[in-house]
Amino acid sequence: MAPLPNSRTEPDGSAVIRVLSYNIRSMRDDTAALARVIKACAPDLVLIQEAPLFFRWRKKLARLALASGLVVLSGGGTAAGPALLCSLRATVERTEDVLLPLTPGQHRRGFATAVVRIGGTRLGVLSCHLSLRQDERYEQGGMLLDRLAGMGVDHVIAGGDLNDRPDGRTFERLAKELQDCWATAPWGDENTWTPGNPFQRIDAIFATQGIEVLGCGVPLGLPGVTEADVRAATDHFPVLAALKIPAVR
Repeated sequence: MAPLPNSRTEPDGSAVIRVLSYNIRSMRDDTAALARVIKACAPDLVLIQEAPLFFRWRKKLARLALASGLVVLSGGGTAAGPALLCSLRATVERTEDVLLPLTPGQHRRGFATAVVRIGGTRLGVLSCHLSLRQDERYEQGGMLLDRLAGMGVDHVIAGGDLNDRPDGRTFERLAKELQDCWATAPWGDENTWTPGNPFQRIDAIFATQGIEVLGCGVPLGLPGVTEADVRAATDHFPVLAALKIPAVR
């Protein structure tokens, strides 16, 4: 399997970026292994789900970012779990954490969002963790699309733990409006959950039309990372994508 392209900025200002989506299970597992996996993926942007929510959650997330060679961009407890990390390659234009309507008896859900500039590009980013309930999840999928449409940028990336498979109503709703990066340019492995016996794809990265998907999937054979690291880090496999973003015209 050929490696994904490295990050770079082209002479015309367009940028190849590496985007990682990862459910980190509140950092309840092997956090050193988790940081090794993230760092080995060499991402420009990390879309986190299940960031720590309680005691000293900001410090825990900051420590993970530091150990991974990144910085915290937005989210965490203020977005009910989704968070964004980024490399110093990204210039932050704005961030916004969005709490979704609460269904009694269910977990609070939210979006971590940001607009960043990388090279000569301007890009919207959203991390999500959708509901376990089918009806609520479908409504949240619509809210996600509305949020992307209202970000005021031409190019947007969204990703996360959908709690839905590609043949599910919510996944299909998103894939109808956005590029499902794995389906567009499959690379690596497909299934993301559970690491003990990965049998389904419930984590995904989506991109608006106009973004070129160079490859997307569960990374294999990461440098300095063993299979034991990936299995010990959390109960989801990571999803890594290489994307080419057009320059602002």
